[in-house]
Amino acid sequence: MRLIVRPEAESELLEAIDWYETRSPGLGSELLRCIDACFQRVLRNPELYPVVHRGIRMAIIRRFPYLVLYRLGDESITVIAVFHAKRDPKNWKSR
Repeated sequence: MRLIVRPEAESELLEAIDWYETRSPGLGSELLRCIDACFQRVLRNPELYPVVHRGIRMAIIRRFPYLVLYRLGDESITVIAVFHAKRDPKNWKSR
């Protein structure tokens, strides 16, 4: 199984990393480590996380208020959003 991160999700992740890094040096790197750990958990057991909308599953990031939203395919997992938990979910549902 391979992991595909859509450009929109990558942009959200980079924006979040930059935001945290400007608040405290090293915090952006810590967010990236947490996201990467979440990606690895999803790859190991993709059906562990609940379906929240039309086949899209949601994994919660530890320590940071972010969610990873992904779709499970036959041969790949596609990350469609790395989303702040306080944002309006309508922003990712249109993807």
